[in-house]
Amino acid sequence: MSNTAVGLPVGRGLLYLIVAGAAWGTAGAAASLVYRAGDLGPVALSFWRCAGGLALLLAVRVRPGRRPVLRAGDPVVREPLGRKALRIGLTGLGLALFQTAYFAAVRETGLAVATVVTLGAGPVLIALGARWVLGERLGRGGGAAVAGALTGLGVLVLGGEGATVRPWGVVLAVLSAAGYSAMTLLTRWWGRDGRADGSGTTVWTFAVTTVCLLPLGLAEGLVPHAAHPVRVLLLLAYIAAVPTALAYALFFAGAAVVRSATVSVIMLLEPVGAAALAVGLLGERLTLPTLVGTLLMLGSVAGLAVAEARAAGAERRAAPQEVLLV
Repeated sequence: MSNTAVGLPVGRGLLYLIVAGAAWGTAGAAASLVYRAGDLGPVALSFWRCAGGLALLLAVRVRPGRRPVLRAGDPVVREPLGRKALRIGLTGLGLALFQTAYFAAVRETGLAVATVVTLGAGPVLIALGARWVLGERLGRGGGAAVAGALTGLGVLVLGGEGATVRPWGVVLAVLSAAGYSAMTLLTRWWGRDGRADGSGTTVWTFAVTTVCLLPLGLAEGLVPHAAHPVRVLLLLAYIAAVPTALAYALFFAGAAVVRSATVSVIMLLEPVGAAALAVGLLGERLTLPTLVGTLLMLGSVAGLAVAEARAAGAERRAAPQEVLLV
């Protein structure tokens, strides 16, 4: 099955994922500024992030005069309603679990341990799931890239001092990784036959996630008390627009045409961007482990992207024979 089944070239899908990962890397810095400006909690912040992103995505989809453009000869592929509802519901639950369990793990065991467990377990779970469910193989090059990326992530996150590991926090981080892995694998699985609408997936997934997070947000408190409410609103607007509406729209589009293991490694760009902002914006000290981990992760992402492009080229060269048999 060609990776271009959904009409998006693999190269553009890789670019979408890289931009999404970089945008996600800014969310942590913006959240830190929100915490400094008021008393908004992590679950409430996650709710406003999803609710604001949903509002922006809906505004784009219902813009007057917006029509999908089809070229002459393009097939019109429709997804069964029941399958679409199941796909969106499961993806929304995966996103809710991913975000909520991660913030809970950060509170329970700290940012460093929660991040390394979540983003370290994610690629492993995705690689296993892709092998069993999608029949994808990493190969030696892909395995080396994943190992290099995870090594860089470990150096980046655990290179500092004072990391404390609490078992319940680790369990929550693994649950977060499971939610992210399920979301990635489901997007890839249902995107293979070209009947999954990427923009529709993003909108409805955020609707499901927002509903799931609402009761938790109400229990925590949705209205912040801040000395500078305008600053908090501006930060919330940024979080909803860039690392949410834009980043997730690009993620769902790119993840439908790029191998799941590749998606998992490219998304490790998020902590790299977060580390850069921590130094440049928040005034944190740049350490040698931070620099080494960043270089290892960027090198692994570049190597895996090259391998993905080569595999896609070989697949396209073999595609004409398959098309003639249809």
